[in-house]
Amino acid sequence: MNQSNRFKSLVLLAYVCLTGTVHAQERKAPAYPLITHNTYFSIWSNTDQLNNSTTTHWTGAEHSLLGLINVDGKIYRFLGKEQTSYKTILSASDEAAYNVSYTENKPEGDWTSLKYSTAGWKSGQAPIGDDGKNVKTLWKSDDIWVRRMFNLSTIAGINELFLKLNHDDNVEVFLNGTRVYEKKGWTSSFQYFPINKNTLKAGQNLIAIHLANTAGGRFLDFGLVDKLKDNAAQILLAEQKNVEVNATQTVYNFAAGKVNLQLTFTSPLLLNDLNLLSRPVSYIAYKVNANDGKNHTVKVFLGASSDIAVYQPSQAVSAQKYATAKLSVLKTGTVEQPVLQKGGDDMRIDWGYFYVAAPKTAGAIQFITKGSEAANAFKKGVVLSTASKGRSLSLNTIIPFGTVGKNAVEHFVELGYDERFSVQYFNTDLRPWWNNSGKASIEDELTGAFNEYQSVMQKCHAFDKEVYADALHSGGAAYAHLCVLAYRQSIAAHTLVKSPAGETLWLSKENNSGGFINTVDVTYPSAPLYLLYNPELMQGMLNGIFYFSETGKYPHPWAAHDLGTYPKANGQTYGEPMPVEESGNMIILCAAIAKAEGNANYAKKHWQTLTIWVDYLAKEGLDPKFQLCTDDFAGHLARNANLSVKAIVAIACYAQMAGTLGETETAKKYRAIAEGMVPEWIKMADAGDHYALTFDNKDTWSQKYNLVWDKVLSLHLFPQKVYDTETRYYLTKINKFGIPLDSRKSYTKNDWIVWTATFAPQKDQFEELIRPLYVHALETPSRVPLNDFYDSKTGIRENFKARSVVGGFYMKMLADKLKAE
Repeated sequence: MNQSNRFKSLVLLAYVCLTGTVHAQERKAPAYPLITHNTYFSIWSNTDQLNNSTTTHWTGAEHSLLGLINVDGKIYRFLGKEQTSYKTILSASDEAAYNVSYTENKPEGDWTSLKYSTAGWKSGQAPIGDDGKNVKTLWKSDDIWVRRMFNLSTIAGINELFLKLNHDDNVEVFLNGTRVYEKKGWTSSFQYFPINKNTLKAGQNLIAIHLANTAGGRFLDFGLVDKLKDNAAQILLAEQKNVEVNATQTVYNFAAGKVNLQLTFTSPLLLNDLNLLSRPVSYIAYKVNANDGKNHTVKVFLGASSDIAVYQPSQAVSAQKYATAKLSVLKTGTVEQPVLQKGGDDMRIDWGYFYVAAPKTAGAIQFITKGSEAANAFKKGVVLSTASKGRSLSLNTIIPFGTVGKNAVEHFVELGYDERFSVQYFNTDLRPWWNNSGKASIEDELTGAFNEYQSVMQKCHAFDKEVYADALHSGGAAYAHLCVLAYRQSIAAHTLVKSPAGETLWLSKENNSGGFINTVDVTYPSAPLYLLYNPELMQGMLNGIFYFSETGKYPHPWAAHDLGTYPKANGQTYGEPMPVEESGNMIILCAAIAKAEGNANYAKKHWQTLTIWVDYLAKEGLDPKFQLCTDDFAGHLARNANLSVKAIVAIACYAQMAGTLGETETAKKYRAIAEGMVPEWIKMADAGDHYALTFDNKDTWSQKYNLVWDKVLSLHLFPQKVYDTETRYYLTKINKFGIPLDSRKSYTKNDWIVWTATFAPQKDQFEELIRPLYVHALETPSRVPLNDFYDSKTGIRENFKARSVVGGFYMKMLADKLKAE
């Protein structure tokens, strides 16, 4: 297909998808945000049809919400799927301790045979791995061979046999000598894989596993389970007509037989209202009306899993039902309550409590069952609580709509989470913003959400329209769609707290890329969203890093990379510094705050620190030594031209702030330094029709996304020729899903592409660079919350998902706003 026809096809695709004139199954997002508050309270649907899959936490763990509607006695499922239930055949270590035989020397003979002699092998307790805190048997070699013998009295009655496995890395699994599973790669939690149940036998059995480590950690834990039959075949599916994703709401429309159901998920994350932003309550609203002009008896069921309040489903929980003056409430949480005890990347919260609340005026009926019994209870009309402790319970809420005709009837429920404590900040446990005093209660928050339902809905609706209209004006329909998808995701990768000194802290988690807290080079790309809607939150992303340096806890003449591993912000845990990267980021973002607020008061508070950092950049920034930049996945690089741009821009930003503060001589001094570096940069980076990735190799190229601040902050440093040359060159490198990050590989970062597109000289160039990102959102095979790091040819994610950096999509809107002021 030639370029012209390809362009026309993509325009048609964008028009069809964005006008909503599509078939019900048309994709609108790689994953759909449902409940989005912070990195722990974050529930998504990963399929275009809401009832085609179980809802999950952003990490992929099941956080099940099950929605059913009874219409004149017929039951339809519209939300999620019935919880998968397993019966243990052979315990993994999350249920019971077990021993294995193992060797780290390649065994001779048929080591997968039942009759094989393991003389010379060692014995150890599972799990096996290299993390001394989380394993029972240490393994640090490249390969390990493991055998586990077990006896079964009978195999009769097994429905579907599954291997329960958590492994790192490459694995081969044999059951009684037959290879039943293999995979190159790793998991980060238990996964379930079907295997032929005929491979089992009554009597003695053997699981034999070979595990090979290729990089990173080592881990093995395994068992066998029976997947139990469910009632799914007995329940009809509601027909999903369409779905619409807005900044704060996701709206589905269904036909359930003779009634229509509009289902709206609202997380009211309004950045200009910190009390509302921090309130940990989302709404699920149901609007029902007849589609045949007749009257019908309707009631709606929601089953919410207690797994939303655990790290692993094997953890024991307790649940209870109670009432406040206006609400009927269900509550669940772990029995253990290990507050702030777990940290890392692939984490779910297991302290605090999850709540489902329904207005008493709705006549709601609430009860608690095992997860596997919830749908059947609704089907049979059973509303008695049958469980208060156990694992994977279901918090069930039935709202009777009574007789419904052509006029729509609306009811809602609330989902909330009380963290008790959100993060640890330099060894002080901090409560969430909404309960900073320690005197508030989740019941008050739930009641406030009830009292303000109508006004909150109006605010969200108005804001959603405003965001879309502004994005459409800035960048067109494809760009607006991307901004809408990014909004809740970016916000929900943060938590809002106050420091012991009363400062705002808006702390990010580096989701799916290390799990660090308040990473500066994650703050940097996500910044445009917060600069645009509330610079106080932008300050809240910098305050902790300044505190780290200014208290002497971080004694270096450059900015730190992070404050720790989420949820503990006790000091940097990343392996090495990124001196030019992080110092440049902090200075640029302070200048952006000054521009957005119209004064440099925030920078003045930290002027001494900023001066130390800018002097480091003046000395080391023009031609950076061998070090990492924010694209650390690409490895170390010396003489990085884009990193050099960051240093030059940051020095000019410091000069700009000095001028705003009336420090005229300081402003002249640093402006002269920055201006003097620009021609040197051009000379070193010039590669003819583009500028190189590194100064010493003219056969390379890269996106110079750091240039964008020169335009956005009106620094007027680099000549227009640089932007014209780079943009023309980028347009020759477009793949189906975007331009690569640089010449080394075909992978890309969509946040950086938006920045690169923002400094494109012409509107049509911006749109041509943006359009592949929109196509990626609609076509990527990786069905996860927006992935920012993927192969530009295949669209398959390299890594990363659900990260805050997609806030960077708002760069074009920020640029337009600052230009207009």
